[in-house]
Amino acid sequence: MKNLKIILFTLSCMAAASVTQAQRINREQLVKRHNVVVKTIDSLSSLSVGNGKFAYTVDATGMQTFPQKYEKGVPLGTQSEWGWHSFKDTMNLKPEESLREYTLNGRKVTYMVQLKTPERGKLASDWFRQNVHRLQLGNLGLLLTKKDGSEAGPADIKNINQTLNLWTGEITSTFNFDGVPVKVTTVSHQQQDLLAFNIQSDLVKQGRLKVRLRFPFPTNEWGDYGTNYKNPGKHTSSIVKNSGQMAVIKHQLDTNAYYTELAWTGAAAVKNVAPHYFVLSSNGGSNLQFSCLFSKTQQRALPAFAAVDANSIQGWKTFWMSGGAIDFTGSTDKRAKELECRIILSQYLTKIQCAGSQPPQETGLTYNSWYGKPHLEMHWWHGIHFALWGREQLLEKGMKWYDHVYENAVKIAKRQGYEGARWQKMTDPDGNESPSSVGALLIWQQPHFIYFAELAYRANPNAKTLAAYKKNVMATADFMASFPYYEKDKGRYILGKGVIPAQERYNAEDTFNPTYELQYWYWALQTAQQWRKRLGMQPNKKYDDVMQKLSALPQANGVYLATESAPDSYTNPKFKTDHPSVMGSLGMVPYNKRLDMGVMNKTFDLVWNTWDWQDTWGWDFPMVAMTAGRLGKPDKAVDALFMKIHTNIYLVNGHNYQDDRLRLYLPGNGGLLAAVAMMCAGWDGSKGENPGFPKNGKWKVKWEGLKKMP
Repeated sequence: MKNLKIILFTLSCMAAASVTQAQRINREQLVKRHNVVVKTIDSLSSLSVGNGKFAYTVDATGMQTFPQKYEKGVPLGTQSEWGWHSFKDTMNLKPEESLREYTLNGRKVTYMVQLKTPERGKLASDWFRQNVHRLQLGNLGLLLTKKDGSEAGPADIKNINQTLNLWTGEITSTFNFDGVPVKVTTVSHQQQDLLAFNIQSDLVKQGRLKVRLRFPFPTNEWGDYGTNYKNPGKHTSSIVKNSGQMAVIKHQLDTNAYYTELAWTGAAAVKNVAPHYFVLSSNGGSNLQFSCLFSKTQQRALPAFAAVDANSIQGWKTFWMSGGAIDFTGSTDKRAKELECRIILSQYLTKIQCAGSQPPQETGLTYNSWYGKPHLEMHWWHGIHFALWGREQLLEKGMKWYDHVYENAVKIAKRQGYEGARWQKMTDPDGNESPSSVGALLIWQQPHFIYFAELAYRANPNAKTLAAYKKNVMATADFMASFPYYEKDKGRYILGKGVIPAQERYNAEDTFNPTYELQYWYWALQTAQQWRKRLGMQPNKKYDDVMQKLSALPQANGVYLATESAPDSYTNPKFKTDHPSVMGSLGMVPYNKRLDMGVMNKTFDLVWNTWDWQDTWGWDFPMVAMTAGRLGKPDKAVDALFMKIHTNIYLVNGHNYQDDRLRLYLPGNGGLLAAVAMMCAGWDGSKGENPGFPKNGKWKVKWEGLKKMP
């Protein structure tokens, strides 16, 4: 009898294991069915490889052959975390020269803004806004020569068939040039800033297909597309090592220098043919394989193409097999296939563009926006999805940067008369402030670190996590407790005056009590108290005092206002544009008793029906979806993700297009991933399966590895 029980138990376990295995998502199949295929030269269909701290973007040839053709689309950039440059300051400008003094709530406070006068103040604010700026490291493309000796143009590339294999990170590009087939395989190493290429064509043997490397000059403009070949005399580049099967090129700009190392198999050579222009040509057969490393220092040896390719394949398999997955197979809603595609491509893009050790810029590692600088209020959209998708280690990589910039954040708070650390808005790798007439007065980036830390603790609720983030959680909360102004006559704390809400449509000197920020402020202080309890510390009396007396969420006519200082939030047309951040009071912030769900329902309906959705941003749609989900409106959640608005366009390569200036916008991709994770796995207090998806029989949602949103 005992043996029979053992047999039956074993069989039941095997059956259970079989069922579990049968229910698991076939991740390779899921990912590969969304491989990107490109058939034409299209400036908005460029593809990228990378590893989170380095990315390289290619045209239809698999390299950066026609950068000017793509500069107004998704540019052919080569960018890294470490590649920054600053022009020489010949005037000895000081950061404090860009400070403007405000009188707010009866006291003087300074903010680093974009001054228009006096002349030196304007020069200082412009200089510190523009410097440092992220570098385009180099343009690495094919040099194709026609039979008559002239150089090929985009129109000469025929029969294009390019595929990005999302499962392996390989881009395979085939095309014909002058009737001769060409095949290029492009891969990126997953730990080093290293590319590798396998080029196959008889044109190599004929000497009509070579590789060229050009070093552009920084534009010192808001954007940098890596196509400025002017000013050759203002920087230098030269071959500093050239032997057998490798060459090292040094690029010097002012006091900044870095190296590009090329290593190849077979017989080939590198020559400097013009200023900042180098050509790699094969002296052998029809196959040219080489690796290319961009680095701040010279390296000893580079892995060959086969090793880099194997590294890419293994690295991407590890990524896709980790964390979460969502499969909509069997859904009859026509939008399901497109949503699944956006989800897969957004995972790929955020992995290569946003998974480094610094907060990313909004255009990632493709081209500069705002001089290549990160905006910390966007770090929430760039990063929290990693934790919700069970890849919290990718979020935590970026969290370590806050330790590096902590002292600068403390200095800002102290200068303004506050305690703790005031986290920067528009910043740089070292946490310096960038002058901004809007950014300097934003506050919604401040609670983010507490949100990140809470996600990290949920993933790993142990003493190690608490110790890692204790200092920054407390410094964040200390500032937040000292920032509100106490109105004695009303017995309450207010946020402001002297704030610009997430909806950047309000004058800072007049604005106070934005609804989203009030709710987020309360939640962050409450969570900081929970951290103190976990750490065995007593509650902070100041935190409690602020929470107890913090202003109620402002409302009028049964709906929440965007901010208490603007009772015309819904009647003034200019206040119905930009981010409808009042939605974030519930969508982004966990529910608490301060918020009335009935009022929020009415607010949602009013915003949904009357907002100027044409004047919004890519992350607004996921934010609205999250709000709809928490309000029990799953149909509206899906509808929000598919609003037919130009800032909600997703290109063939997965990028969230905004306008002619921002042809890609990674906060939109990160927001999409956060929203769908929440719609599947739910949020604190949610009930049932897939609470954010309609129960109309059209959605068959299968997922694994996702985590609840707070």
